[in-house]
Amino acid sequence: MNVEFIGSFPDLKSRPERELPEFAFLGRSNCGKSSLMNYLMERKGLARTSGKPGKTRLLNYFLVEDRFYLVDLPGYGYAKVSKVMRKQWWGLFERYLLSQDRPKAILHLLDSRHAPSQQDKEMSTLVQKSGDPFAIVATKIDKVLQRERMENYRRIIMDLDLSANIPFLPTSAAKKHGREDILSWMEDLLAGADQDV
Repeated sequence: MNVEFIGSFPDLKSRPERELPEFAFLGRSNCGKSSLMNYLMERKGLARTSGKPGKTRLLNYFLVEDRFYLVDLPGYGYAKVSKVMRKQWWGLFERYLLSQDRPKAILHLLDSRHAPSQQDKEMSTLVQKSGDPFAIVATKIDKVLQRERMENYRRIIMDLDLSANIPFLPTSAAKKHGREDILSWMEDLLAGADQDV
């Protein structure tokens, strides 16, 4: 895939002037967001990975095939940043998710090893409030025993009070699993957007 890093932006006003469909990656710090983006686009180092939470601090825009943007949002949750910074980030999440000036869809990433945190639940409520298409992406499934995965998936769905029609996409960047499912979901949305034009 042809992927170009466009830039990092501190707010909605400074985003790229060219408007295209956006797919935003949202998740708790260290949920595997950067690794999944790199795997999805088959580009090592596209999104910077780090063992330290809070690496992503801005809206990072990547142009894919000159058709759509991938938007890497800051991780929420355990990042060791000040309360002021966390409050600023939460405001950025709200403004971005509730904005209706551009077509967008959300990939809400959750670490499949853990039950959703309170912040995961709050973010899920915000995502659903946006009215935009979204999918739940369960990450790091290779770190969960096969026999335990379905129970973990059910726990995520129940804790977030998700309806049956919300796509649930298990993934593992380490074991190369789930890429086609995500790309298929994205392509379906892009095809619908083309038909709306």
